[in-house]
Amino acid sequence: MKYRQLEIEDLIFQTLDISAQHKAIKHLKPRKPDFEELYTAVRAYERRVYTDAQLASLPDFSIHSKEWEVRRRSSNRLLAYLGKKRKFLKILEVGCGNGWLSAKMAGLPKTYVTGLDVNMAEINQANRVFRMSNLEFTYDVFNENTFDKERFDVIVFAASLQYFSSVVSVLRQAERLLNRGGEIHIVDTPFYDTEEAVEAAERCRNYYEDMGIPEMADHYFHHSISEFWGFKYQILFNPASLLNRLFKKDPFYWIAITK
Repeated sequence: MKYRQLEIEDLIFQTLDISAQHKAIKHLKPRKPDFEELYTAVRAYERRVYTDAQLASLPDFSIHSKEWEVRRRSSNRLLAYLGKKRKFLKILEVGCGNGWLSAKMAGLPKTYVTGLDVNMAEINQANRVFRMSNLEFTYDVFNENTFDKERFDVIVFAASLQYFSSVVSVLRQAERLLNRGGEIHIVDTPFYDTEEAVEAAERCRNYYEDMGIPEMADHYFHHSISEFWGFKYQILFNPASLLNRLFKKDPFYWIAITK
């Protein structure tokens, strides 16, 4: 079922808890919704706005169960990898959303985790649900001005790299924030060859148009592995390997970049 434009606007303002006065101004002076507003509306449409109890149970969850099975396996691989470091790790998750993965990483010994996202509603919920002394959540964009003096041992992009237009630009920004020997990990993100990217972009635009939120397609990008050229990277999980193709369970690469 498609949302009419006014229904989309209502959903955006209900979710962001904006006053009726501001809502009236919105209708009088229409403007193009920003990424946060569009993403919030999409999350609500897809039934991905979870209760506090549901969030606390992730990734073991019945709604969107196939997706969460994939993310449970990928997060377990990442957590096992980080756990073997056996040293203090300062970790940043870029695009942490509701914070479930940041909380899992903070459950590892000798870690301090910062979750960063531009969705105020989810950051507020993450701060409410996950109360740990070695975990903090920050509402902000990720760019060259986000952090001044802070440096990290690990930076994680989990299902978030596709919302950045340039892989090179965002990874250079991340590299700048790494300590010597630090690592960037990209998980739960689709990658395409040139022909697949064109077809995927068309499917993406149709998907958001059917949803009634066509502007969101301008914020979702279809990247390729070739964009990692020039970085010191390795593929830690390859869905295209023979074994993984046979089981056909996990569709996403796990890519690690070292400084």
